Amino acid sequence: MKILAVSDVVDSLIYSPRLRDLYGDAEIVLGCGDLPYYYLEYIVSALDKPVFYVRGNHAQVVEYTEAGNRSHPYGAVDLHQRVVSHRGILMAGVEGSLRYRKGDYQYTQSEMWWHVFGLMPGLIANRVRYGRYLDIFITHAPPWGVHDQTDLPHQGIKAFLWLLRVFRPEYHFHGHIHVYRPDTVVKTWYANTWVINAFGHKAYQLNINYLQRKGG
Repeated sequence: MKILAVSDVVDSLIYSPRLRDLYGDAEIVLGCGDLPYYYLEYIVSALDKPVFYVRGNHAQVVEYTEAGNRSHPYGAVDLHQRVVSHRGILMAGVEGSLRYRKGDYQYTQSEMWWHVFGLMPGLIANRVRYGRYLDIFITHAPPWGVHDQTDLPHQGIKAFLWLLRVFRPEYHFHGHIHVYRPDTVVKTWYANTWVINAFGHKAYQLNINYLQRKGG
């Protein structure tokens, strides 16, 4: 399964008439936060593919544009504290970053733990129904100690590490950490999971065991 992951910046290659030519073969799109709603809506309309997203710490509660006001991107699915299945692929998400000032979509480490605990009933139901907990975990912030930075706004989330160890998704896509150097590490193996920084845009052919068993 080919996916397109986007995060943090309006990328000129994505927000362009070339999008369908470049990534029309992507089967799903993952939005990892801090993207305008109109941008995600453009991807929905241009590719006509499912878009799943979480909000970042810079997201607006209401986005004001000439085309009208919106509190979410039309046609896209908000994954925050949700566990969903799409074509047999099991996904879950958590929005936001660590709280570093007053603002929306910022949380303490303790609050992030509760967000993760809130996913557990759905993950356990997945295990009972499908024999596994999770395939793709989608967040804005990175996990603690993986791709994160030392300053408070960009520190990772401790609860995410626990989720990766216990529920063992095959992929964890995040944003939040901007990449300016070509030698920046953006893909790391942790426990049983590939952790991938989706800053800008990343296209990946996912090797999910479930799909391989089905021949997909």
